[in-house]
Amino acid sequence: MSIEIERRFLVSGEAWRKLIKKAENFRQGYLTTGVENWTVRIRIIENKSALLTIKSAAEGIARHEFEYPISLDDAESIWSLVKHKLIKTRYEINLSGGKWVVDCFKGENEPLILAEVELPSIETLIEQPEWCIEEITGQNQWSNASLAKKSLLDWPIKDRQATE
Repeated sequence: MSIEIERRFLVSGEAWRKLIKKAENFRQGYLTTGVENWTVRIRIIENKSALLTIKSAAEGIARHEFEYPISLDDAESIWSLVKHKLIKTRYEINLSGGKWVVDCFKGENEPLILAEVELPSIETLIEQPEWCIEEITGQNQWSNASLAKKSLLDWPIKDRQATE
């Protein structure tokens, strides 16, 4: 069984960009979200490969995560059928304490920028970069699945302003 342990943050400014190692464009479509705490999504990476991911809550900030490659043709077919979608560029960054990525959302979720750090254990301590202005771990409205269902454009203006 695969476990994902991550912490998430709102990002402000551009200081993180000097740490970029790699960038990839993602399209994510959600087949189901929140049904008994299960999320099922497809991720199309750079229009070249695709993954089917199944997630479920575990303990605390941990989640069960199962990920499988699927054909690009199947992923494109699913993408055309799903209602809840998002597009983002994911940047892998060179920062200690875990596997760090920064997601820059496109379309209706722009200009949202979120950072995630994947940790080897729940007890792992990190040094929070100054550009990570607020921890949002466990706040479901910031999950990718939630943002696909209710984009930033649909949020009240006062809530949107927190992301700018």
